[in-house]
Amino acid sequence: MKIIGVTGGIGSGKSTVSSTLRDLGAAVVDADVISRSVTSSGGRAFEELVEYFGNEIVSENGEIDRAKLASIAFNDKVKLHALNCITHKHVADKIVETVEFLKGSGIWDIIVIDAPIPVERGFLDLADEVWVAVADLETRINRVVKRSGYSVEEVTKRIGSQLREDEYINIADETIFNNGSVEELEQIVVKLFLQKKQEWQR
Repeated sequence: MKIIGVTGGIGSGKSTVSSTLRDLGAAVVDADVISRSVTSSGGRAFEELVEYFGNEIVSENGEIDRAKLASIAFNDKVKLHALNCITHKHVADKIVETVEFLKGSGIWDIIVIDAPIPVERGFLDLADEVWVAVADLETRINRVVKRSGYSVEEVTKRIGSQLREDEYINIADETIFNNGSVEELEQIVVKLFLQKKQEWQR
């Protein structure tokens, strides 16, 4: 069994790398999905977030207004740090639990941990290899603006809150350059995966 950690900044193509690996038979543990789960009403991080940020982040349906929370956090480095500290520990716990469950099931040969922030616990400590998706800054901005409706300024601010490209590359066992189409990225991932499977089977 191999565990691949897939990471990269917003707009880099990280999610496409993971979904392609899923299509190739891997089990994917998605940190973003887990984050939404632990921050939802009744989730592990919900009360801590409300206690720190106040009831203003709770919408009428009793769930956290993610857009409001993001606008607060991404405009204040201290609050962004607090948001990350509160959520990451719960996300890491859940990732570790999920990976252990998948390993114990005996069904999958490949497990992928898809995470935008390559933290030590729940990512680097579990991954046998780290695959990093990277793309030119302008390409990343255009992709995110197109799919999200955020302004260029908002997207640029979010990118600035993440690791720099060189920091991602420094932890990579494999760096996947993604300045082209989705189809081109999928072809790169398939080729890399087949190459890796041959290496692992030696």
